[in-house]
Amino acid sequence: MTDNRGGTGRGAVLGAATAATGLVAGVWLAYVCSVMPALARSDDRTFVEVMRNINDVIQNPVFFTPFFGALVLTGVAAWQQRRTPAKGWVIAALVLYVAVFVVTSAVNVPLNDALAAAGNPARLRADFESPWVAWNLVRGVLTAVGFGCLLRAMRLREH
Repeated sequence: MTDNRGGTGRGAVLGAATAATGLVAGVWLAYVCSVMPALARSDDRTFVEVMRNINDVIQNPVFFTPFFGALVLTGVAAWQQRRTPAKGWVIAALVLYVAVFVVTSAVNVPLNDALAAAGNPARLRADFESPWVAWNLVRGVLTAVGFGCLLRAMRLREH
């Protein structure tokens, strides 16, 4: 039997979606407040080399699980919470995370791919750094707001 909060299993999916989204928000925050400011102090060759290395090593299950999991779990949670007071908050989080996914796929990944190409490090950096940093900030804000929406949805489930 389920109640107006969506049942125990539904709460677990919402909790997992919230945790995954929070983890991804933390990744973007780490870039905003430490990785990119530190790399900004580096010469062009070092900047390009380190970003290439980061772009290679981040493609692993530890990152991909929350990155893709947040999208899938929030989608499932939106379906499960469709008849609860939390519905609007979960849908808002899903829309925000879809936007994060689109920005990542349409902007950040292509910039990463362009940085991986052979070329003059100064030119590669000039074409990469400012747009990547700006769009990463967009991802960070969208993900953090989505995380807040999911936290609000969880709070509504408690009442």
